Formats: sequence, C-alpha cells, structure tokens
Amino acid sequence: MLTYKSLTGKIYCVTGLRVGTSTGSVEIGGNDNPVIRNPYNDEPYIPGSSIKGKVRSILEWEQGKVINNGKTHSCTDIDCPICNIFGVSASDRIEADSNSPRVSRAIFRDAFLTEDTKKWLKDRDIVKFTEIKYENVINRCTAKAEHPRPVERIPAGAEFDFSLSFRKFKEDGEKYWEILLRGLKLLENDSLGGCGSRGYGRIEFRDLRDENGEKIDLKSIRL
Repeated sequence: MLTYKSLTGKIYCVTGLRVGTSTGSVEIGGNDNPVIRNPYNDEPYIPGSSIKGKVRSILEWEQGKVINNGKTHSCTDIDCPICNIFGVSASDRIEADSNSPRVSRAIFRDAFLTEDTKKWLKDRDIVKFTEIKYENVINRCTAKAEHPRPVERIPAGAEFDFSLSFRKFKEDGEKYWEILLRGLKLLENDSLGGCGSRGYGRIEFRDLRDENGEKIDLKSIRL
C-alpha cells in the first residue's frame, strides 16, 4: 500500500430522501414505511453501504459490467475497475495471484445529519427530522386515488456529513480514484435511496475536499 486518500464534504438533499428499513410490527394508523435511524439517538442517517451500493451499481452500468442475472459484478480480472474499487469476494480471487490487492479500495462511512440541519429542522418543530408523505395509486378508469399509504422521508434541504477513505496502491496511479469520482457525479444525476423514479433521492455533493484540503469539483467531470 502506498497511501490513503480521503474525501469529505456534504450530501445535500435537493428532494426528499428515503433510505428505508423494515419494521418489526405494523400498528393500526402507524407508519409501516420508516426510514433507518440510529438506535442510540433515533436520528435518521445514510448508511455507508447504501451510498457504496448505489455508486457501485451505477458504475457497473457505466462500465458495461452488468450481468444477465442482475447480481453484483464480481470477476477475476485483476484490472477490473469495479472489483478493484469496491472489492471482490474471496471465492473469486485469482488463486495464482492471491497476493494481488483485491480488497475494496473505497471505504464509505455512514453519513449523519449536520448540526446546522438538526437545528434548522428543530426550529420548524420537525423534532423527528422527517416528514410523512402520503402516496396513492390512481385508478386508470375512474381517475380516483386509491390505497393511500404514508411514506417517511428526510425533507428537502437537509444536509449530511459525507466522508470516505481510499486505499491507493503503488501500481494504481490515479485511474481508480478518477473512476470513483465519476461514480459520485453519476449519482448526482440519478437518485439515492428508494422511490427515485417518483422524485425522491436527488442529492448534490457539496464542498468536497481531499486529504490536502484541495477542493474537488464534480462539475468539471464530463459524462
């Protein structure tokens, strides 16, 4: 290993964000579509696994790595950018070259609400930091709304602290780092979390800086 690179900044919610979780029981009149929360302070957050999984999925499409069965891409090509950035399972390692660095280079951290966002929401009496949006199905024949359901999401305008670490090996150069940044740019054009096709999950990465404090401008990346 040569060094660690890092990236810090903010995830800004342009639209409402929903990263859901399962509920153990459904109460009458209760919310059966909750967002994931920190069990210690009950505050919503974005798991690093959710950010990593979405960036990986988008880059698999962009790199032509999506396979017919829809499963996560994994191969034995030692130059595969997906496997080198996000890791590969032990069963797919190349036995003849088992010492090659096939671990995940990108380490995504959980993203928590900024202190300014928590104050902003509390000042508006949004004490649970979320909103309930009601959705329904439109009957194609009668044009009436049917089957209303509550969906919990984090309001537009909220910000999360974002950070990741990146293992950079001697032979890598800048190629994997640049592909990862491209994945973040692609995510801005897509959506994070659930219900993306219905307007949820549009985000922006703001004030991104590397380990030297240098600003990273995703707008300069051409897609």
